[in-house]
Amino acid sequence: MKVIIPLAGAGTRLRPLTHTKPKPMLLIAGKPGMCYILDELKKMGVSEVIFITGHLKERIEEFIRQNYSFRTRFIEQKELNGTAGAIRIAEKYINEPVLIIFVDTIFETDLSIINKLKKDEAGIIWTKHVEDYQRFGVCVLDKQGYLQKIVEKPSQPISKLANIGLYYIKDYKLMFEGIKYVFDHNITLKGEYFLTDAFDYMVQHGAKITCPEVKGWYDFGKPETLLETNKIFLDKGHTQVVKTENSVINMPVNIADGAKIKDSVIGPYVTIAKGVEITNSVIRDSIIDERTKITDSSIEASIIGSDAEITGHLKKLYVGDHSVIITEKFK
Repeated sequence: MKVIIPLAGAGTRLRPLTHTKPKPMLLIAGKPGMCYILDELKKMGVSEVIFITGHLKERIEEFIRQNYSFRTRFIEQKELNGTAGAIRIAEKYINEPVLIIFVDTIFETDLSIINKLKKDEAGIIWTKHVEDYQRFGVCVLDKQGYLQKIVEKPSQPISKLANIGLYYIKDYKLMFEGIKYVFDHNITLKGEYFLTDAFDYMVQHGAKITCPEVKGWYDFGKPETLLETNKIFLDKGHTQVVKTENSVINMPVNIADGAKIKDSVIGPYVTIAKGVEITNSVIRDSIIDERTKITDSSIEASIIGSDAEITGHLKKLYVGDHSVIITEKFK
């Protein structure tokens, strides 16, 4: 089995953080978001992982090569023309069933069900039951429980099974045939070609696709959901503490080795990366990236990039890398 992971998006909803760091590398409870998925792949013995890159592609490639040993291939998506376009450029490298993972989210599921797929079943589209179905593409099932169609952002509750962006396609040849059909017939939405239209093509040509639900599905595509997912994973036990000086630590937190904390109150729900220095400050419900220095501050519900300097009493910040913010009281 091969794996395709599209990573070309610019993560515009997380700017300014994503001006200098790819969205999948933003911290969640102590490690980059995409690592929760990549660490699972290490256990599966996949033959190759193909990364579809774009924005800040060099940083992605460097990080993967330094931290993972599986066979990899990097392909740049020069034209951001939709999810079908991202998968299409990997076609010539696919000669076996493929697992496709969009890493805008983190999922919790047992991927071993791949091995239980019946001989006449063409693939799996994982789903999650949601109440706010109008926000998602939802999977409509037939009487046998197989995919009948995918409906984008329905106005009526035709289904509440949201498509989460995780797919295993055994009949990969039929999928690429469907992608070709989508492009040949210019089937687009707002100028983009969608992989879900290729899945509809597969179903129309007799493919049986199952749609099991995942146990958990966590978004980190915008600041509020990144902080919420950080809280969830800290609650799940992804915690760590270090020795501090004259400080109070309110769990759960994840503080990397090498962080220096003095005369401060940290937590709950705080992730602090290596090399961070915090002095005389209160930090709650926040993510602080590498080598940032925070002094005389009160920060809550904030995301601060690496190598930043924050001084003064503040409340809520979204600050990119290498920023300096100093506040002083008027005299």
